[in-house]
Amino acid sequence: MRIESLAPGEVFVFGSNASGAHGGGAARFAYDRFGAVWGQSEGLQGQSYGIDTMSGLTVFEEQAHRFVAFAAQHPELRFLVTEVGCGIAGYSAEQVAGFFAGAGENVVLPDSFVGVLGEV
Repeated sequence: MRIESLAPGEVFVFGSNASGAHGGGAARFAYDRFGAVWGQSEGLQGQSYGIDTMSGLTVFEEQAHRFVAFAAQHPELRFLVTEVGCGIAGYSAEQVAGFFAGAGENVVLPDSFVGVLGEV
């Protein structure tokens, strides 16, 4: 699923870096189209939500868990998750999909993550 536009109440979830320099990949798309804030690496920014995928798997996992909790606290929003961490960061879906296990119905995961989580 390629996300080109968002309806009201939808949030584009993308991988960021610690400095919030949204220069490439989905981060650049979030910056150009969905209100990502230059210099903010994590959290809700406009109609987007950043997760630092470039500072190692431990940081990535912690932030993914915070995202899942944030999404649970905001059932009025629908979160469209890109293949976070599987582009510039270089991880595989098998390495990172589990970070999103237990996400609620308002979190739409990419098919590659759903496939991995379905195997668990």
